[in-house]
Amino acid sequence: MTTVRMTNLFLQLGLDATPEAIAEFIRTHQLEHGVEVIDANFWNEGQRQFLQEKLESDGEWALVVDQLNEALHDPIE
Repeated sequence: MTTVRMTNLFLQLGLDATPEAIAEFIRTHQLEHGVEVIDANFWNEGQRQFLQEKLESDGEWALVVDQLNEALHDPIE
């Protein structure tokens, strides 16, 4: 069983999952108000489907996808 956390989400998405890479991704992929994480234009179709499935599952993965959504909407200081 995979522990559900941000690093594993990034691995599942085929992205670099180092803490530095995750921070850089979030910093460089901020979304405008009203754009949900699954609607972002930087995902490929497989990534988008994965995120949608996890959100719809309403399980532990959905919490991590929600965290990513929130992080992508944080104002950059």
